[in-house]
Amino acid sequence: MEKFLQEAKSASRTLSTISGRDKNRILREMAAALRDETKELLEANALDMADADKNDLSSALKDRLLLDESRIDAMAVAVEEIAGLKEPVGRVLDGWLTEDGLKIEKVSIPIGVIGIIYESRPNVTSDTAALCFKSSNVCVLKGGKEAENSNKAIAKVLKDVLIKNELPASLISLIPDSSREGVAKLIKMDKYVDLIIPRGGAGLIKYVSENATVSVVKHDKGQCHTYIDKDAKLDNAIAIAINAKVQRPGVCNAMETLLVDRAIASAALPKLKVEFDKAHTELKGCLETQAIIEAKHANDEDYDTEYLANILNIKVVSGVEGAIEHIVKFGSGHSEAIITEDITTAEKFLNAIDAAAVYVNASTRFTDGGAFGFGAEVGISTNKLHARGPMGIEGLTTYKFKIYGSGQIR
Repeated sequence: MEKFLQEAKSASRTLSTISGRDKNRILREMAAALRDETKELLEANALDMADADKNDLSSALKDRLLLDESRIDAMAVAVEEIAGLKEPVGRVLDGWLTEDGLKIEKVSIPIGVIGIIYESRPNVTSDTAALCFKSSNVCVLKGGKEAENSNKAIAKVLKDVLIKNELPASLISLIPDSSREGVAKLIKMDKYVDLIIPRGGAGLIKYVSENATVSVVKHDKGQCHTYIDKDAKLDNAIAIAINAKVQRPGVCNAMETLLVDRAIASAALPKLKVEFDKAHTELKGCLETQAIIEAKHANDEDYDTEYLANILNIKVVSGVEGAIEHIVKFGSGHSEAIITEDITTAEKFLNAIDAAAVYVNASTRFTDGGAFGFGAEVGISTNKLHARGPMGIEGLTTYKFKIYGSGQIR
């Protein structure tokens, strides 16, 4: 592991010599290579899907794992979009002249070597590799064992493009020891690794956060809520709620709990149930919900669970204050939404809710690097320091001060 990371650290110096134009050209070559190797990628993914069936993985995990031609093309499009982003490194963020005549510039620079630990979704391999390359960072990737064949195939496609361009293949690497012991070593290699980004289940996040000596940006669970206010347009509210839960239940920005203002619960809940029944959503509700529609009972454990499946909690609350109180108790700082036509209520919700993304009259499913215009993301940070929300190019840079003098002494 140490030798592997030494090579990664050494390769990071190579990136400082590559121009933004060349990085963009190489990224476009990577996108083309992903499309050209679609057949090989699908064959590798089929092996993972067969193992998923043998191991009886949930439908949500299988959906995350699956690759098809359209998803591979979407991976290539994401890489192309990253190539089209403005150059993140070497930008002068600020500048000033001191009383001593020193000219100071605050300039963006890469972080260095970034270890990314993730589960299930093979597209994370190409997304994160492209984002790191664009921002002149070396990426060391640890994907989930359930996607091992897919991740190796994707990484090989990208590394082959690096080799073709006479660049070190170690700029993009899967760690050689993907066991728990390997991860334990990786997160303590602060001599070589500058940042760890864990994205996955609560157990993974907790383990990395408690044991890493490398700096960590957490991408914690998505305990997302949508609150339907008494002043909402009900048709809009229903459409947004359905999208937030059903469009892709197995992702972190999907809604897990729907909060409904008591003032409209008797009118709204039956209509909501009709639409969720069409989508075969399993509903769990509080006692007030169960008095209006048929649903299983939801308790505090349910409200604290990220299902990543087509299961939804419903709770009737006392107006926006009740919604805020519930989210403060159970929210994970990821994404929260209010549906209302009352601007005062909307602003109250926006200001009171402490989450990375807070929406008015829109689905939480938009919390995504692509949807935010970042091209892609290395994850969605629930941290408050350094990066928060969809973590794109800018989140993969830091800065240094360049100081120009003319003989000043102090």
